[in-house]
Amino acid sequence: MADISTLTNVTSGAVKAAEIANSRVRNPMGKPEDDRNTFSRILATTIDNINTTNAYLSDAENAEIEWSLGQAKNTHDLTIALNKASTALQYTVAVRDRVLTAYNQLMQMQF
Repeated sequence: MADISTLTNVTSGAVKAAEIANSRVRNPMGKPEDDRNTFSRILATTIDNINTTNAYLSDAENAEIEWSLGQAKNTHDLTIALNKASTALQYTVAVRDRVLTAYNQLMQMQF
């Protein structure tokens, strides 16, 4: 039995999403990807997100310094930089908390 992504002439968004998700999970030969590839991809994405958060925090700090030195043209740029940094940091902390919760649940499982 074929999976739902092999259906044709269906305009459902759910079927299209399943097809996209299925194409990401399988390599061109149609075999499931190696777990190491999946983990390394997730790790690379996580590192990129942390680097982006650090960049936003650095930009916010630079905007604060410019504003305090009187070099800022307006406070709008400072507010945007601070909100970007705050949102990115909240997101990063939320993801970290979820990962730690999942890890703790795995460690409490009895095999």
